[in-house]
Amino acid sequence: MISNRKAMRAGALLLSVILVLGVAGCATPPAQEAVEVVDQLGRTVKVPSKVERIASPYAIANSLVIALGAGDKIVGVETYAKDSKLYAKAAPHLLEAPGIGSGRELNIEECLKLNPDLVIVPSRMKEAAEKLEAQGVATIAIFPEDLDQMADTFALVGKAIGCEERANELVNFYREKTDMVKDLTASLAETDRPRVYLTSKDPLTTCTTEMYQHTMIELAGGQNCSAELDKGFWAQVSLEQVLTWNPDVIALVQGAKFTPEELMADPKWQSIPAIKSGRVYQFPSNLESWDYPTPGAVLGLLWLTSTLHPDLYERTNLEGDAQAFYQQFYNIDVTAEELGL
Repeated sequence: MISNRKAMRAGALLLSVILVLGVAGCATPPAQEAVEVVDQLGRTVKVPSKVERIASPYAIANSLVIALGAGDKIVGVETYAKDSKLYAKAAPHLLEAPGIGSGRELNIEECLKLNPDLVIVPSRMKEAAEKLEAQGVATIAIFPEDLDQMADTFALVGKAIGCEERANELVNFYREKTDMVKDLTASLAETDRPRVYLTSKDPLTTCTTEMYQHTMIELAGGQNCSAELDKGFWAQVSLEQVLTWNPDVIALVQGAKFTPEELMADPKWQSIPAIKSGRVYQFPSNLESWDYPTPGAVLGLLWLTSTLHPDLYERTNLEGDAQAFYQQFYNIDVTAEELGL
């Protein structure tokens, strides 16, 4: 009897130990392993395996996160987000989200207040990225400034936020359309490729070859007038330089502070072929800028192709492609008026 009682007590003690260890394990589960990514500055970054709070001062990054289906996880945005018509339709909560900067600067203090799991910045913000990392905040830098870099950006962000399948869908759509344009324009002779001058918000500011806009012009079957500018981003030029370039076509970015009509009426520009022929256009879309390297930039490529070579890609095709794009990746229906077509 005594030995049986001792055995029972020993068994009860062992059971108690097992229960205590079991409860402790449920209360404090082992930390999940981080996801390791290499950003577009070549930095290896460890990102939490489950990202729930994303912050970025970069509109390009936020538009991409929405397209990947994680817009509800964005907690900090660019300071001018309240003006975004795309957000109003696809992610209206972002209109009231805290602003933490722009594509040129980040308010680190305000960003940290949001307790983000992940911060996404443009590659020019290397110093800010390192400061955030020093505070224990996973931060990746992106650089979507040509065709391959754009696809790499989609894949990088998709992996970082756990949306790899969706990122692959976006890359496939992007590749399909860019390959189509390559095929359409590949056989054009140099004489059939118009000289294109792209203006920023100011008529005497244009793109360099380090920018996606340069790639867009060349791929769409044009010749970028400013191809000799190979350093930096938006570059200031003189009117004399534009006159020397003598563009056949002038394209204004969507956010230009002047209209094609105003430019064509300027007496100082009258000797330019684009002005004489009336081939001065503005990127459309009342939702977002198609001339910037967001996911929607592929639509800007299609628009520019149809503008430079309407015989190769008709404008009516663009409307259908654009509507399919926004339905697939932003889950919204858009009208031709919203597209600016």
